[in-house]
Amino acid sequence: MGNQHVDSFKTVRKMVRSLFFYFVLVVSTIFLGTACILCAVVTRKEKWCHGFGRLWGAINLWAAGVRVSVKGLDHVDARGSYIFAANHQGLFDILAVLAKLPIQFSWLAKEELFRLPVFGRAMRVSGYIPIDRSDHRKALESMNRAADRVRGGTSVVIFPEGTRSLDGVLQEFKKGGFMLAIKSQCPVVPMSISGSYRILPKRSKWLNTPGCIAITFGSPISTEGLTVKDRDRLLQEVREAVRANLTVREGGLLSEPECGSPPGRAAIYQSVL
Repeated sequence: MGNQHVDSFKTVRKMVRSLFFYFVLVVSTIFLGTACILCAVVTRKEKWCHGFGRLWGAINLWAAGVRVSVKGLDHVDARGSYIFAANHQGLFDILAVLAKLPIQFSWLAKEELFRLPVFGRAMRVSGYIPIDRSDHRKALESMNRAADRVRGGTSVVIFPEGTRSLDGVLQEFKKGGFMLAIKSQCPVVPMSISGSYRILPKRSKWLNTPGCIAITFGSPISTEGLTVKDRDRLLQEVREAVRANLTVREGGLLSEPECGSPPGRAAIYQSVL
């Protein structure tokens, strides 16, 4: 009987936390998305828009009770431009990367996201790059625009798996992002995201929190001098580097990740400093 009460309490707590998170997610998206759009109209500076994105990520991590630990940032020079290639386990990958990657970057994201009210417009004014995967010609044009931006000094984050993993296990990588890397001749930084799939599984609506995500940045992999003939080799090298910092359960090599302290106000403030 006691175990039933404990289980019922846990279920209710999970539902309350989830509803609180979704409320904060909707309100913060509308408020910060609108602020981002207005800021873009007034300042024409993507840096300020990206700051709103970082704050959005930090606030929603706090609302969900999700902790994030980061390792390997010493591999990244804030003055450089990179293509960050990460595995994709769920919604919280986006929140964690926005809040914890302390440099200006653009997302390479599917076209459908840019059609969402407020959110999609905010993505556009922040300089994020839509990819229309249903049209090969448009997808190629998007890759060329992205390569121009990277050569111009803007870093880009990509999810080479193309979609979220159903079970958290690393999937095969698609080739498009590596064509971008070769076109731009900029280094690729493997980014391993571990533990995100537990927090909000792909077909679930309830959060499993408090939770923990570990982000590990690997050493940059040079693309200087590479051509399209080197694409598959580059893809496999990056995938193995991402895999090296995932857990065995996720198709990687490590034991369970360690996380830092729970998110609080200080973490939210620090995200936009």
